Amino acid sequence: MCINMKELINNQNKPHIVCVVGPTASGKTAYAIELARSRGGEIVSCDSMQIYKYMNIGTAKPTAEERAAVPHHMIDFVDPNTDYSVADYVSDAGRCISDILSRGRLPVLCGGTGLYADSLINGIEFSEQKRDDEYRETLYRLAEDKGCEYIHGLLEKADPIEAEKVHANNLKRVIRALEICKTTGMTKTEADKLAVREPAYDAEMYGLSLSRDVLYDRISRRVDLMIDDGLENEVRQLIDMGIRRNSTAMQAIGYKEMVRYIDGECDLNTAVEDIKRESRRYAKRQLTWFKRNKNIKWIQL
Repeated sequence: MCINMKELINNQNKPHIVCVVGPTASGKTAYAIELARSRGGEIVSCDSMQIYKYMNIGTAKPTAEERAAVPHHMIDFVDPNTDYSVADYVSDAGRCISDILSRGRLPVLCGGTGLYADSLINGIEFSEQKRDDEYRETLYRLAEDKGCEYIHGLLEKADPIEAEKVHANNLKRVIRALEICKTTGMTKTEADKLAVREPAYDAEMYGLSLSRDVLYDRISRRVDLMIDDGLENEVRQLIDMGIRRNSTAMQAIGYKEMVRYIDGECDLNTAVEDIKRESRRYAKRQLTWFKRNKNIKWIQL
């Protein structure tokens, strides 16, 4: 077998981390905790919704007992009304990893947000991109008037490749892609090609896989448990706190459906079934994303 010595040396010079990925409800948290405990590690969350404060039930954050078992980072630190980008995550998570490594511990990245994981591991450099706050606010107002699907339709015309990657409910990413088109004259797809990619870590990657029936049953039971644990009250408290309905945080699966129920747009049973359906769709998108990565070792549960 021919060994690429240059690649081997490069990997040896990079900090070693472990990464646990997979679809929602696949058991990533439990697996990562056991791995971290056995190897002297600390968990760095890679979940784009668990970063938000006050949103515990709907994001399935690790419990107090789980956090006590192993130190957790990148959870529960962003106000739900605050814009938080992938670039912010790469910067903040990178500092966490450096701190963990400096103490002789093993960083264990855990989560299902593929964009976060790939951007961090592959060392994507985010250039300073122009903003157009007025245009952004115009799009948010249009979304309130005409819905997320309308804004997604604008992206389908401007950047069909990016539109295929981003769900209509991920309003923040849809609007950001449109903003890039307007301010740079390039599509986000074209801008991404200009990003410098040099792997930042020697990543040991594991993906959790379950049969579709088992995964869908887990999703259904998890949603039922969220309802029993008080998801409705959690969403009502967020609204009472002044969290904007069009914020990225409130577009999370579970929250946007409960907002529709609270606003009288549907009954509770419909909202619950919508959460389950959207969670299944999200799981399929996650698997599609991660299956492209040939460095992931898949573990069948």
